[in-house]
Amino acid sequence: MAHFPQFLSSLTNFARPRHLVLFAVLATAALPSTADARVGGYDGIWNVTFATTRGNCSSGYSVPFTVAGSRVSSAGGGRVSGRINRSGAVAVEVSVGASHASGGGRLAGVNGAGSWKGIISGDQCSGTWQATRT
Repeated sequence: MAHFPQFLSSLTNFARPRHLVLFAVLATAALPSTADARVGGYDGIWNVTFATTRGNCSSGYSVPFTVAGSRVSSAGGGRVSGRINRSGAVAVEVSVGASHASGGGRLAGVNGAGSWKGIISGDQCSGTWQATRT
Protein backbone atom coordinates (compact mmCIF):
# COMPACT_ATOMS: atom_id res chain seq x y z
CA MET A 1 0.00 0.00 0.00
CA ALA A 2 2.99 2.32 0.34
CA HIS A 3 3.09 2.60 -3.46
CA PHE A 4 -0.57 3.66 -3.78
CA PRO A 5 0.04 7.42 -3.16
CA GLN A 6 2.89 7.31 -5.69
CA PHE A 7 0.53 5.61 -8.19
CA LEU A 8 -2.08 8.36 -7.65
CA SER A 9 0.62 11.00 -8.18
CA SER A 10 1.62 9.43 -11.51
CA LEU A 11 -2.06 9.36 -12.61
CA THR A 12 -2.38 13.03 -11.72
CA ASN A 13 0.68 13.84 -13.85
CA PHE A 14 -0.70 11.73 -16.71
CA ALA A 15 -4.01 13.57 -16.61
CA ARG A 16 -2.35 16.83 -17.56
CA PRO A 17 -3.70 18.09 -20.91
CA ARG A 18 -0.39 17.61 -22.74
CA HIS A 19 -0.20 13.96 -21.69
CA LEU A 20 -3.85 13.32 -22.59
CA VAL A 21 -3.34 14.77 -26.07
CA LEU A 22 -0.26 12.63 -26.61
CA PHE A 23 -2.15 9.53 -25.44
CA ALA A 24 -5.09 10.31 -27.74
CA VAL A 25 -2.79 10.78 -30.75
CA LEU A 26 -0.95 7.52 -30.07
CA ALA A 27 -4.19 5.60 -29.52
CA THR A 28 -5.67 6.96 -32.74
CA ALA A 29 -2.54 6.15 -34.75
CA ALA A 30 -2.57 2.57 -33.49
CA LEU A 31 -6.11 1.89 -34.72
CA PRO A 32 -6.87 1.37 -38.42
CA SER A 33 -9.26 3.98 -39.73
CA THR A 34 -12.75 2.80 -40.61
CA ALA A 35 -12.23 4.08 -44.15
CA ASP A 36 -9.13 1.88 -44.56
CA ALA A 37 -10.91 -1.15 -43.16
CA ARG A 38 -14.01 -0.51 -45.24
CA VAL A 39 -12.32 0.14 -48.57
CA GLY A 40 -9.38 -2.26 -48.43
CA GLY A 41 -11.05 -5.23 -46.80
CA TYR A 42 -11.31 -7.21 -50.06
CA ASP A 43 -8.25 -5.87 -51.89
CA GLY A 44 -6.11 -8.37 -53.76
CA ILE A 45 -6.18 -10.92 -56.54
CA TRP A 46 -9.12 -13.34 -56.49
CA ASN A 47 -9.10 -16.55 -58.53
CA VAL A 48 -12.68 -17.10 -59.71
CA THR A 49 -13.77 -20.55 -60.93
CA PHE A 50 -16.96 -20.82 -62.96
CA ALA A 51 -19.31 -23.79 -63.15
CA THR A 52 -22.10 -24.09 -65.74
CA THR A 53 -25.41 -25.38 -64.39
CA ARG A 54 -27.59 -24.51 -67.39
CA GLY A 55 -26.74 -24.37 -71.08
CA ASN A 56 -24.10 -25.86 -73.34
CA CYS A 57 -21.03 -23.96 -72.10
CA SER A 58 -17.77 -25.36 -70.83
CA SER A 59 -17.34 -25.49 -67.07
CA GLY A 60 -14.50 -25.24 -64.61
CA TYR A 61 -12.53 -22.39 -66.16
CA SER A 62 -10.83 -19.85 -63.90
CA VAL A 63 -10.26 -16.13 -64.27
CA PRO A 64 -8.19 -13.87 -62.00
CA PHE A 65 -9.92 -10.68 -60.82
CA THR A 66 -8.40 -7.73 -58.99
CA VAL A 67 -10.23 -5.95 -56.18
CA ALA A 68 -8.98 -2.48 -55.26
CA GLY A 69 -11.18 -0.44 -52.97
CA SER A 70 -14.70 -0.72 -54.33
CA ARG A 71 -13.63 -1.61 -57.89
CA VAL A 72 -13.33 -5.02 -59.51
CA SER A 73 -11.22 -5.36 -62.67
CA SER A 74 -9.32 -7.90 -64.74
CA ALA A 75 -6.08 -9.36 -63.44
CA GLY A 76 -5.35 -10.82 -66.88
CA GLY A 77 -7.50 -11.93 -69.81
CA GLY A 78 -10.76 -10.37 -70.89
CA ARG A 79 -12.49 -7.19 -69.84
CA VAL A 80 -13.84 -7.15 -66.32
CA SER A 81 -15.63 -4.31 -64.59
CA GLY A 82 -17.56 -4.31 -61.38
CA ARG A 83 -18.11 -3.00 -57.88
CA ILE A 84 -17.98 -4.36 -54.37
CA ASN A 85 -19.60 -2.75 -51.35
CA ARG A 86 -18.61 -2.70 -47.67
CA SER A 87 -20.53 -5.87 -46.85
CA GLY A 88 -18.82 -7.83 -49.66
CA ALA A 89 -21.70 -7.84 -52.16
CA VAL A 90 -20.17 -7.85 -55.62
CA ALA A 91 -21.59 -7.25 -59.12
CA VAL A 92 -19.41 -7.90 -62.19
CA GLU A 93 -19.60 -7.73 -66.00
CA VAL A 94 -17.13 -9.88 -68.00
CA SER A 95 -16.51 -9.94 -71.74
CA VAL A 96 -14.05 -11.82 -73.92
CA GLY A 97 -14.52 -11.35 -77.64
CA ALA A 98 -18.20 -11.97 -78.49
CA SER A 99 -18.84 -13.77 -75.18
CA HIS A 100 -20.18 -11.80 -72.23
CA ALA A 101 -21.61 -12.54 -68.82
CA SER A 102 -22.76 -10.80 -65.66
CA GLY A 103 -22.69 -12.09 -62.15
CA GLY A 104 -23.20 -11.26 -58.55
CA GLY A 105 -22.52 -12.70 -55.15
CA ARG A 106 -20.56 -12.05 -52.00
CA LEU A 107 -16.94 -12.10 -50.85
CA ALA A 108 -16.07 -12.79 -47.22
CA GLY A 109 -12.61 -13.26 -45.77
CA VAL A 110 -10.64 -15.18 -48.40
CA ASN A 111 -13.59 -16.89 -50.13
CA GLY A 112 -16.61 -15.91 -52.16
CA ALA A 113 -19.49 -17.38 -54.13
CA GLY A 114 -22.33 -16.35 -56.39
CA SER A 115 -24.09 -16.90 -59.68
CA TRP A 116 -23.64 -15.77 -63.28
CA LYS A 117 -25.48 -15.75 -66.61
CA GLY A 118 -24.50 -14.79 -70.12
CA ILE A 119 -23.89 -15.74 -73.71
CA ILE A 120 -20.74 -17.77 -74.19
CA SER A 121 -19.73 -18.61 -77.78
CA GLY A 122 -23.32 -18.01 -78.88
CA ASP A 123 -24.93 -20.25 -76.23
CA GLN A 124 -27.07 -18.86 -73.44
CA CYS A 125 -25.76 -20.25 -70.16
CA SER A 126 -25.83 -19.70 -66.43
CA GLY A 127 -24.16 -21.14 -63.38
CA THR A 128 -22.29 -20.51 -60.19
CA TRP A 129 -18.87 -19.18 -59.27
CA GLN A 130 -16.49 -19.59 -56.36
CA ALA A 131 -13.59 -17.30 -55.54
CA THR A 132 -10.46 -17.59 -53.44
CA ARG A 133 -8.14 -14.71 -52.60
CA THR A 134 -4.57 -15.60 -53.58
